[in-house]
Amino acid sequence: MVKKTQKDLIVGLDIGTSKVVCLVAEVDETETIEVIGIGSQPCTGLKKGIVVNIESTVQAIQRAVEEAELMSGCEIDSVFAGIAGGHIKSMTSHGIVAVRNQEVEPEDVERVIDAARAVAIPADQKILHVIPQEFMIDNNQDSIREPVGMSGVRLEAKVHIVTGAVSAAQNIIKCIRRCGIEVDDVILEQLASSESVLTQDEKDLGVCLVDIGGGTTDIAVFIGGAIRHTGVIPIAGNQVTNDIAVALRTPNKYAEEIKLNHGCTLVQMANANETIEVPGVGDRPPRRMSRQILAEVLEPRYEELFSLVQSELRRSGFEELIASGIVLTGGSSKIQGAIELAEEVFHMPVRLGIPQNFTGLTDILGNPIYATGVGLLQFGYKHQQAVRHYYEIGGFKGLWQRMKSWFQ
Repeated sequence: MVKKTQKDLIVGLDIGTSKVVCLVAEVDETETIEVIGIGSQPCTGLKKGIVVNIESTVQAIQRAVEEAELMSGCEIDSVFAGIAGGHIKSMTSHGIVAVRNQEVEPEDVERVIDAARAVAIPADQKILHVIPQEFMIDNNQDSIREPVGMSGVRLEAKVHIVTGAVSAAQNIIKCIRRCGIEVDDVILEQLASSESVLTQDEKDLGVCLVDIGGGTTDIAVFIGGAIRHTGVIPIAGNQVTNDIAVALRTPNKYAEEIKLNHGCTLVQMANANETIEVPGVGDRPPRRMSRQILAEVLEPRYEELFSLVQSELRRSGFEELIASGIVLTGGSSKIQGAIELAEEVFHMPVRLGIPQNFTGLTDILGNPIYATGVGLLQFGYKHQQAVRHYYEIGGFKGLWQRMKSWFQ
């Protein structure tokens, strides 16, 4: 077998609390992302999105990468990695610069974004993303998405800044490098998920993405095509599994299987006559139990989670502005009744977010579990295009500085 090099490949590495997923994709001339390899391994080295055991995280990454290499027939030497966790913070900032030649050039845009990112952040935090929300030229208060080429003397920018704990990011990079792989960039997981599951119309109209993973529930709010708010709630699928394990008196690994195969978040949707087999602890024999009892454990937990998301939305001030509603994604969003319960809590339309806009392995990857992995490929491809674009116009320095500062 002839091994392909990674020259024209993009690799996304989603290091989650419950699993590590590695996806390899090729991009053709029509800019279509075709997934050609996938590797997935359970992971016990993270807690709520933060590395707590480097050794077991490295092993899980190594196995997932080897699996993806085998399937795609290529050697992986660099990846776009996801990051999440309760240490993630976000804020909005504002920058103003004078336009040099009466016409906005890419360098002016870079300068105004640099001016906006010059904010005081705690010493233990690091800027992960500076995402432009809108630009304004002179006294014209109408927001502009693409100011390059427009005439004016003063350029203003509003940006969304996402920061994360320096140690958390460095530990993720350390784990990946221990496997002999470089990191192209570290990407916020809900930003990646939004690339793969949200439509442009939803982002324009106003939407809230809720990515329910194993350790954290990640939130991203888009209005007017730009990201306005990001948040992380440290409650997710693992807490639900623990509740099932305690309530039904069964080991965690069986509780996870019961949740995935028989879980229902609305008691009225569970059939009282339907029973499930619950394995015992130690040498105790398995027991039969009504599925409704399981629903009685799940419903209050999911209701609490959705209430916390609603509180976060209210605090952000955007609850009234998300006209297209809520999109649920992530592994723990697939449970029967989750959409209906969310509609009851939020009083707005809710849909399940399935990864879109890619080809290859669609039967496997058309699943909310892979929303972040597919999104990392799409975000990574956009990033590569931006780097090329900056390189062509000579404005590559700022972007390279950001990348370099990561690894120092």
